[in-house]
Amino acid sequence: MKFTVSQSSLMKALAVVSKGMGANSTLPILAGIYVRAAEGTLEFQTNNLTISIRHLIPANVEEPGEAVVSGKVLTSIVKTLSDAAVTFEGSDRTLVISCEKSTFRLNTLNPADWAGFPEVQADRTIELPSELLSRMVDKVYRVTSKENSRPILQGILLTVEDNTIRLVATDSFRLAVCDSSVEAAAGEAFRAIVPGAVFHDVLAMPSMTDVVSIGTTESQIVFTFGNTTFVSRRIEGNFPDYKQLLPPTCSTAVGIDVAAFSAALKRVSVIALQNASVRFDVDADGGLMRLSARSPEQGESAETVPCDVEGQSLSIALNYHYVFDCVNAVSESSEARLELQSAVQPAIFKCNGKVNYLYLLMPVRL
Repeated sequence: MKFTVSQSSLMKALAVVSKGMGANSTLPILAGIYVRAAEGTLEFQTNNLTISIRHLIPANVEEPGEAVVSGKVLTSIVKTLSDAAVTFEGSDRTLVISCEKSTFRLNTLNPADWAGFPEVQADRTIELPSELLSRMVDKVYRVTSKENSRPILQGILLTVEDNTIRLVATDSFRLAVCDSSVEAAAGEAFRAIVPGAVFHDVLAMPSMTDVVSIGTTESQIVFTFGNTTFVSRRIEGNFPDYKQLLPPTCSTAVGIDVAAFSAALKRVSVIALQNASVRFDVDADGGLMRLSARSPEQGESAETVPCDVEGQSLSIALNYHYVFDCVNAVSESSEARLELQSAVQPAIFKCNGKVNYLYLLMPVRL
């Protein structure tokens, strides 16, 4: 095997497939990158038994061949090289890498032991604009559960129906829903539960194109874009019926300036080190909301924020870490709406725009 490729192109390819390398696997081959050179093309593959990634780039291939090399070592080497031509020569389980005055000789693994890339025949596929999808995933993926006890809550529910794309995530303490208009094929309906971390990683890849194709089988989900194919295990099960959590009306609605509210919350929460609770007192008559926190060790803090209030005065306490996640999700908007029913019922933040966003949050004890 012998080929030459630019350092920048090689670095980008390694950044794409690195997400599929096994980090703490006892099998060395799962921490490797499979490289195949043939007919002017380099093919890179990684597989950690949960996800598989394949990426293709053009190269000057003089002799075809294949090899499996340590992904960590190869990435570390390529990072240190200057932006110049890099030549690979492989034979007898060794790989020689040379670039300008640098030379590296690496031991390789047997490519015959490589599992090969899974051939997936999707039952359903849909193409979606990647930039819009990325914005939407950024708004909901932090709400997915970090606990392994309920895998279904680690996923994001993706539905496309009637030219509307919707993403839903929940960790049982809070719920995030966002939707936007999208041009889809007439009558086409799509539904899948995608692992939240996978969804986010795929859309952040440097090889992402304007449109991403998403396909599903009974057990897998496959993303295809440009010269990259990303296959992941699909989360199976029934996603919680989130619609029953959304009340039809509210007793108090508060229009808030997102920037002012965020700044006030950041100042008040400095005191809430041991107790993550911040109290929100809505004064309907005065048209304001008072944020306050109390800590036996640190003291107290409070700040008043003017706002538009509809309905009755009401007090509620919320976990400020969770509120910050919501504020960060709507930071591109100037205004948001907070809907309350009582001190013991969920608070709901809403923000409308190109992407409509809803964030439901369970209260804490006052």
